[in-house]
Formats: sequence, structure tokens, C-alpha cells
Amino acid sequence: MTALVPPKRRRTDPTQDAYFGVTVADPYRWLEDGDTQEVRAFTDEENGRTDAYFHAVPEREDLRARISALLMLGVTGAPAMRVDRNGTRRYFHMKRTGTQSQMVLYVRDGVDGEDQVLVDPAGLSFDGTTALDWWYPSRSGELCAWGRSENGSEESTLYVRDTRTGEDLPDIIPHTRHATVSWLVDQSGFFYTRFPEPGSVPAGDEKYGSKVFFHKLGDDPKSDQLIFGEGREKTDVPGVGVSPNGRWVVVTIHEGWDKSEAHVWDRQATGQESPRFEKVPSEGRVLLTPIARDDRLYIHTNDGAPRYALYAVPYDALTRDRWTCLLPEAPDVLEDVAVTTSEIVATYLHDASSRVERFTLAGKQIGEVRLPEIGTAGVSAPLEGGEIFVSFTSFMTPPEVLRLDTTQAGAALLVWERVALGFALPDVDVQRMYATSKDGTRVPMFVISKKGLPRDGERPTVLYGYGGFNVNQTPGFSARALTLVERGGIWVSAVLRGGGEFGEAWHRAGMLESKQNVFDDFYACAETLIEEKVTCPAKLALMGGSNGGLLVAVAATQRPELFRVGLSLVPLTDMLRYHLFRIGKLWVPEYGSSEDASQFNALHAYSPYHAVKDGVRYPSMLFTTGESDSRVDPLHARKMAARMQDAQGDPSHPILLRVETKAGHGAGKPLAKVVLSVTEEMAFVLSELSRK
Repeated sequence: MTALVPPKRRRTDPTQDAYFGVTVADPYRWLEDGDTQEVRAFTDEENGRTDAYFHAVPEREDLRARISALLMLGVTGAPAMRVDRNGTRRYFHMKRTGTQSQMVLYVRDGVDGEDQVLVDPAGLSFDGTTALDWWYPSRSGELCAWGRSENGSEESTLYVRDTRTGEDLPDIIPHTRHATVSWLVDQSGFFYTRFPEPGSVPAGDEKYGSKVFFHKLGDDPKSDQLIFGEGREKTDVPGVGVSPNGRWVVVTIHEGWDKSEAHVWDRQATGQESPRFEKVPSEGRVLLTPIARDDRLYIHTNDGAPRYALYAVPYDALTRDRWTCLLPEAPDVLEDVAVTTSEIVATYLHDASSRVERFTLAGKQIGEVRLPEIGTAGVSAPLEGGEIFVSFTSFMTPPEVLRLDTTQAGAALLVWERVALGFALPDVDVQRMYATSKDGTRVPMFVISKKGLPRDGERPTVLYGYGGFNVNQTPGFSARALTLVERGGIWVSAVLRGGGEFGEAWHRAGMLESKQNVFDDFYACAETLIEEKVTCPAKLALMGGSNGGLLVAVAATQRPELFRVGLSLVPLTDMLRYHLFRIGKLWVPEYGSSEDASQFNALHAYSPYHAVKDGVRYPSMLFTTGESDSRVDPLHARKMAARMQDAQGDPSHPILLRVETKAGHGAGKPLAKVVLSVTEEMAFVLSELSRK
């Protein structure tokens, strides 16, 4: 396969950086600038080599057909309920079914009404690359703010749609990436978050410095009132909420993934023109999630409770001695809470799967909401009460929405929305296994295979991991996993430190100078799978995306003998320079920075791009990235692929790079592109694991 032999490429010589007395080479620095003709030529050449590889995989079309069928099942999410002026309950919810390219926003009048399309991105671009990023209905449901972006960039522009006419108002606000929006009761305006306009700040800083503004409908957004954020660090990330009666405005400021603040403004006391915020007291690096209600503030926090607790706080006395604990810390992690006018609905994580409990507003237990099986649940409970919606999925259950009528004693969860499953799924076995990490920590993993599959150590196996940013890895329906399992393989999802599955201590044990714990956890899972004869190194593939892509790239350089194939999707790889590109500065609280001496040592010790050694027999690797990725710069995948191609000691183990056009980090990717991406991933896994 001569088409797969990488050419000898120019190495920047000499490009060296000095960090605290340590000299570090960077031979592919020239691949950082994606706008140069030389880098464009490199990208075209790499995509050509990758195309040649997949054209030679005979199973590719069969895989594409099956993956397309699985993905066309679609997805659906729990609704947000609003009550209009006539007292009709209106349900706003997202779903994608069949050949729809993107998620579509629907509105349903009455719980059993017919869905009406409110926002369908399909008509906004010829190739399906325009996405609906987020949406926020007004209190009456007559208006809905929504965000639109192109090519997977997530660079949203805010629009306001009249739900009665289906038309957008003249109000258009750019630079609203990842915005939060909170409407006034009379829907005359809303509070929202917005980034600086390019040119108003130094180049590059327009990706930081989001602030809270107020927009009155009909006004020029350029004159919108700044409400909160002046003088804050540019890496602070705000969100805004308003109590149902419109009196209390609450701003949450995230400073990394282990610290947030809450600030409260009484609009009745100071008036709209003089916002005066009072900080909710907290100590150290803790997380606070405020829920604004008319009579009091609810605080979901890990302050003094690493597995989280829920407190009620009077608005007129925010001091800690006035907090009332409603849901104390429990053995399971209190992942999320919803507060209605009559009850609290709490979602807990038990061994990385969901359970849901109901409580009175005083914290007295009402009872459990019984879920169908081990899986992942998200709860939406309308403020007005009377019903609870649960979005649910498991390894073998496509996304569905269940409804509980809380006005009926003894009522059970009933299906409210479900994707249509038009074919049989395999009879599978889902097991929990545990590995022991290097420092003795017990690390869980979910192991999915066909029932009765023998443990002979020869099964193609994918070990998937993430391990970072307090992100939970819980059971979910996966076209990748099912495709592998249907073909006699085994899918394993590891629950690594760095996530939030077991509380903040679990998260902290996998960040900053402790990041190596995540990699050691991953290796322990792989070694346990081998010891238990689930698989063997020659039949093992590792997979992860974003921070998980970093995980796989590190594994390739630290433990190349442990596995045969690696899929490093939209990864970070240059951990000494990551903070200089895109929104990388936001991740410094999680990873650290090479500009700090002690953090440099930790980063340099595992930075995969810098750890590649010439002549080593590396696993077959597929690196993927998107040209429009506004989070992780494609330079990471380019540099890592080039360096590994340069160093690979076994030419029978290809190092491939796929750079997608009109695609970003993953959000907003149209169905056709998702099908192609997943097909190539699984074709690479199955093809390479079938080789000697």
C-alpha cells in the first residue's frame, strides 16, 4: 500500500523553546498555521492518503449501511414547558429522526398534542451544516431566543422567533457562543451572555471575556446595557438566570471546572439602571449552582460536601449561617436537582449510572422514580409542577422521554417521546468490571458484549475513555458500540478519574499535576481486560475524543505495547502550547500552564507530541479534526500525526489523519458527516484489528 507511506516532510530547524532551564524541540511548528499554502497542501495530502486507506477496506460499505441505520433512529430530549396566556401548557423539545440532518426544535400544545416545527435548520444551508445551538422560550412560550451557527463552529448568532407566526423578529445579536438567556416575565426583554465584538479587544481575546447584558426587544443590541462582568478575568465564564417573578437576577461565574461563584441582584431594590450584586459566600475552589425561585435561592454545591448537597438560602441573608440543608451529602453523588412549586426532583449517580428521587420542598423523601434499567437519566420538571419528564438512555435503549404524572398517586413512568426502532438489536450482556490503578484506586468500567460470548482473549475490543473536566461517562446508546458488538466484538467504557462520577475528589484526582492518574487508570483497565481474557493487546483498540483524544495520544507514547489501534478524535496533543490557541486559556485551571514551573514539569512529562521517539513501533493511529473547530485547534492533530509518521518504527502500522471541512469539534455536525466519521472510525478499528 505505497499510497499510505508518508512522505519525508520539512521539519522546522531549529525550533526550540526554553522552559525553566529545559530546552524543548518543536519540529513541526510550521503546521500550526492552518491558513498557509504549505499547510493546506499537507492537509490535502493527508486526506488523500486516508481516502486511499478506506477505499481499500472491503467492509466499508456494509459498515456505512448499518451505522446509517443506527444513526437514523434519531435522538430526542426532554421538553421545557411553558404556560401561555390561555393556560395551555406548551412543550418545547428537540429531536432528530430519520434522514433529518440536524436537531429540530418542536413545540407541542398540550401534553398529548401534535408536534409543530418551530426551528428547522435544514432550510438554512444547502449542505445541512447550519446548526441550532441552543434555545430559550419566554415565560408564556410566545417567543423563543435561539442560537444559530455554521460549519460546526458553535459561533452562535442569537435570533428571536415568534412561536405564533414562525417568523424571527428583527432582533439579531452576534457573538453569543454558548449563550444563556433568561426572559423577563412580560417578555419585553431578556438577560443574556455575549462575547466581545472582534476589533474591540486585542486580536484573539474576542474568544474570551463573555459578559451579561440586557436586551430590550426592538433596541439596537449595540446599545444593550452591560449588567455584569466588567473588571472580571477574561477567562471567567458567566451564566444568568432570573426568578419566575423577575425580581431576582442570579449570575453564575465559572472559573474553570472546579470553581464557580454566584452573585444576586434584587431588581426591586436598585432598579434596572443600577444593578448591584451581592456575592453568595463560598470558600476556596468549590462549585455552586444557584436555582432562583421567588421566595428563596437554592444552592446545589460541593462546598463542604464533595458528593454535593442542596441548600435553601434566604435572599435577604446570604450568609452561610442562614443556609438550610435540604438534601445532605449522601453516598451517591447528587448530580442535578430540579425545583418546582411543590417538590424537588434529584438525580443521583450510583456507580456511574442514574437514579432519581423525589422530595418535598422541606427535603422530606416522597419516593423513587423507577427507571427502566441501568442507564443515564436527565430530569425536566416544569416550575408549575404536576409532571416530571425523564430523558433516558442506556447501552441498548435509544434516547427516549418518559413522563410521570405527579398528580396521580402511584403513577408510573410512561413514554412521552421515543425514536422508532424498526429492527432488532442484539441480545447483549452489560457487566460492571473493576480495575485497580497504579495507586490502588478502584476504577469501574462497563463491558458490553453479546450474551454468551466466550472469554477467549481473542475478541476485538474497544476501550473508550475521557477522564477530565468533571464530565461523567455514563451508559448511553452508541452506534459505535452496537456496530462492534454485532460483529462479535466487545465495547468497554471506562470511568476514569478526572470525571465527576464519584464527586469532586474523583475529579481533582485527575487534573493539574495529578493528570497522570487518568492515564494510569486507563492502562489498569486495559491490563484487567487482558488478564481476564476479555481481549489481548493485538485485539485491543483505544478510543477517545477531545480530552479523551489526548488520553489516547498519551497512551500511544507511554504504553504503545499495550494496544494495537488508537483513535484520537479532535485531540489536544501539544500540551506546552495548547493555551495559546482557540479557547485554550479556559482549560488552564484543569491542565495547568507551561508558563508555571511546577505545572510545566507535569505537562512536559506527558505531552504526547513531545514524547514521540524515533523508531518505536507505535499502534496504528487515526487522528481526526475539523477545520471549523472553535475549541481545539486542528494544529494538534496535524502536528501529532506528522511527528508519529516521522517516527513510526513499523510501517505496517499506519498513522492516518482525517481533517474534515465544514466541521468543528462535533456539535452541529450534520447526519451525513456523522455517518461518514463513525464509519471510518469503525472501519479502521475492525480492519487494523484483523491484521497480524
